[in-house]
Amino acid sequence: MKRIAMVDLKSQYEKIKPEIDQAIQEVIESTAFINGPAVKNFQKDLEAYLGVKHVIPCANGTDALQVAMMALGLQPGDEVITTNFTFIATAEVIALLGFTPVVVDVDPDTFNISPESVRKSITPKTRAIVPVHLFGQCADMDAMMEIAREFNLFVIEDACQAIGADYIFADGSRKKAGTIGHVGCTSFFPSKNLGCYGDGGAIFTNDDELAKQLNVVVNHGMVVRYYHDYVGVNSRLDSIQAAVLKVKLARLDDYAAARNKAAEYYDQAFRNHPNLKTPARFDRSTHVFHQYTLVTEGIDRNALQDFLAKKEVPAMIYYPVPLHMQKAYLDPRYKEGDFPVTEHLCRTVISLPMHTELDEEQLEYITSSVLEFFAS
Repeated sequence: MKRIAMVDLKSQYEKIKPEIDQAIQEVIESTAFINGPAVKNFQKDLEAYLGVKHVIPCANGTDALQVAMMALGLQPGDEVITTNFTFIATAEVIALLGFTPVVVDVDPDTFNISPESVRKSITPKTRAIVPVHLFGQCADMDAMMEIAREFNLFVIEDACQAIGADYIFADGSRKKAGTIGHVGCTSFFPSKNLGCYGDGGAIFTNDDELAKQLNVVVNHGMVVRYYHDYVGVNSRLDSIQAAVLKVKLARLDDYAAARNKAAEYYDQAFRNHPNLKTPARFDRSTHVFHQYTLVTEGIDRNALQDFLAKKEVPAMIYYPVPLHMQKAYLDPRYKEGDFPVTEHLCRTVISLPMHTELDEEQLEYITSSVLEFFAS
């Protein structure tokens, strides 16, 4: 049996090696390493795939969030609401820009931001909501947009883990994750569903004026070369990464199908297990399974992780500490116990290997190893 990895980028690369190698070689031979044709070509392909008017490539997903907030004109002291159960980057950029992070609890089934918690946290200082489409499926965007309209708030979608997922509105229409709010953000970190071979990110919007401002911010605040009308940053997707992404974008839906097939195998193996809760599917979203995350009940989650490690089955914990208990983000407004769902998830979740290259032999070994833990 092939060695099991949390993410098997090597096997994925081997299947598309000729195309990837040719795409990279073409960039090298062109020497157009920054803002070259490869970037523009990928940008156009991604706009077409997402059905969005504007894609602004940038250096990474964290930059995407930062640039989005800068372009929207938020001011120091403005409150930005986001989920307590997410990677630190979501809150990091809010704090870095001098805004006030306001964290809220999540839905116990989907792990995504709770609309009820968002509504309860709005104050006169609230300016924006950052819903995170966690682990591969969309948050409740009908509710998010309704709240935003009611209170005149911006919605900045963090779609770093859900690119390719469809959100299904109450009327049956669909939009891709990241294209629903005022602006959407994604990461092309190598382990993401659409990952490059380094760092990369992008910002999406259907707003023409906002797109102009986003393009200015990512390029040092320049409207005309060497004339800086705004404070900006230097955040670019380099041409080699864009060339890699163009090849992989053409396979993104196939990759999602492979991830769903693996998720269904896991579901079947753990169905109705008294100590394991399989991932719920939100009926308003397709799922692209960036992670396959179980909730454990009545066991020592860390002991399960250690047991699997001895069986050479990697398993990760996303995330062990909620944002409000991170040392860098301690806030007198919050204390342990204030976010019962998030805190429970941080104590009990465990993620199994999830990628496009899992075969049935590997899946059988992973699931049998998990079940062996309960039999031992």
